Amino acid sequence: MDGKHLPGQHSIEKFGNGGFSFGGMSHRGSLLILPSGMRALSASTIEDLTSSQLHELATEKDLVDFLLIGTGVAMKRLPKTLADWFSTHAVHHDTMSTSAAVSTYNVLLAEERRVAAILIAVE
Repeated sequence: MDGKHLPGQHSIEKFGNGGFSFGGMSHRGSLLILPSGMRALSASTIEDLTSSQLHELATEKDLVDFLLIGTGVAMKRLPKTLADWFSTHAVHHDTMSTSAAVSTYNVLLAEERRVAAILIAVE
């Protein structure tokens, strides 16, 4: 991704091996997908994700009806600091494995729903 941001939302064509393929390109690492575009996310686990990395999400939250959080190979609970951030910012979310989040994201995107996602890359 040029400048670690690709405008627009794109379906995830493939994932695994530590990254994702979308929009005819590949990206190594985790993703933050917002209505404004696909962004690199410097978190290799859900525990690495910090509230400061969610600034763009806070600014676009009114454009999102569904936030999917793919936590890796298995579903994990969010760390308390992140759960508190989502509560404080009134961002409703569903937490699941990255595999389930990718599938759900692709379906909601195809239905032209207002969806965003945090996807932790898996090997």
